[in-house]
Amino acid sequence: MQRILIVGGSGFIGTHLATRLLALGHRVAIFDKAPSPAHPQLVTIGDVRDAPALAAAVAGCDCVINLAAEHRDDVRPATRYFEVNVGGAENLARAAAEHGVPRLIFFSTVALYGLDQPCADERSPLKPFNAYAQSKAEAEKVYSRWAAAGAARSLLILRPVVVFGEGNRGNVHNLIEQLRRRRLPMIGSGRNRKSLAYIGNVVEFVCQRLDIRGSELFNYSDPPDRTMRDLVALICALLGRPAPTWAIPYWLGSAAGYAGDALALLLRRPLAISSVRVRKFCANTQVSSALLDATGFVRPYTLEHGLARTIADMVEHVSASALSR
Repeated sequence: MQRILIVGGSGFIGTHLATRLLALGHRVAIFDKAPSPAHPQLVTIGDVRDAPALAAAVAGCDCVINLAAEHRDDVRPATRYFEVNVGGAENLARAAAEHGVPRLIFFSTVALYGLDQPCADERSPLKPFNAYAQSKAEAEKVYSRWAAAGAARSLLILRPVVVFGEGNRGNVHNLIEQLRRRRLPMIGSGRNRKSLAYIGNVVEFVCQRLDIRGSELFNYSDPPDRTMRDLVALICALLGRPAPTWAIPYWLGSAAGYAGDALALLLRRPLAISSVRVRKFCANTQVSSALLDATGFVRPYTLEHGLARTIADMVEHVSASALSR
C-alpha cells in the first residue's frame, strides 16, 4: 500500500478518488485550499502557490496526484491560470524532487487539442484555444522535465474529456438539469460528436496505474462517442422526458451567448448561458482512447450506466431539498 497525496483533493474528482483509494487500503492525504465535506480528517488547507506548505505536505509520499487547477471559463485576470496551474506545477515538481517522491500523476485536459480537431490522439498537434488550456500545456512540460531529470521518477499524465458523475456540478450536470426542467432547445444540427468520461471509470483507471514505471501519457474517454442529439435523447429517456422537438440555429444561439456574456459582466456573476458554453455545446469534442484501451483496461461502467447513476443522484438531491423546505 502507498502513501498518496491528492493535491486539489476536496473537489469532485478528488473526493471520488480519495474514497476509492481508502477502500483499497492506501494511506491518503489531501492538500487543498478548501475543506473536504466527505473526508475532512484528511485535509491540510493550503494553496499550491505556497511552496513551503506544499513541500511539507509532499514529504514522505510514495505518489502525488495533482488535480489542483484554475479551470472555470470566467477566471479574471487570466494570469491566474498560469499562477496556479503552471506555478503550482513548478512548486510541486520542486517539492517532489526535494523529498524523493518517485511517482507523480497529473490531470491535464483534452482542451490542449483545441475545438473541432476530430478524434485527436496523443500525437496530435496541440492547439490550446484559451488561457486555461495554454496553462495546462505549460504544466505538462514542467512535469515532463521533472520526470526526465531522474531515472527513478515515474509520471502519468492523463488528458480527460469532460468528466461527469455523482456530485459533479459541471457541464453535463447543467445539461441534465436544463433538460430536466425542459428549458433547453437543441442548438445547431446536433450532429457534432462528444467524448465523455464517467467518474467511476476514471478513478478505477488511475487506481490501476499507481505502480507505473517510466512516463505515460493517455487521453481518457469512455466510448462510444455520441452525437449531441443522441446524447440529449439518451438523457431525456433516462429522465422519462421527451427530447426537445425544436432547435435554434447556431448563429442565434451564439448571439444569445454573447448577450449572456454582456449581462454577466453587468451583473458581475456568471450566467447559465455564455458564448463559450454555446460554442462547446456545438463543437466536436472527440478524442481517441485507443492508446489507453491497448493497456487492457476494462471500464466497470458503461456510459449509459454512468449517466443513470448521475441522474439518480441528482433526483435524490432535488427530492431531499424539496422535503427540507
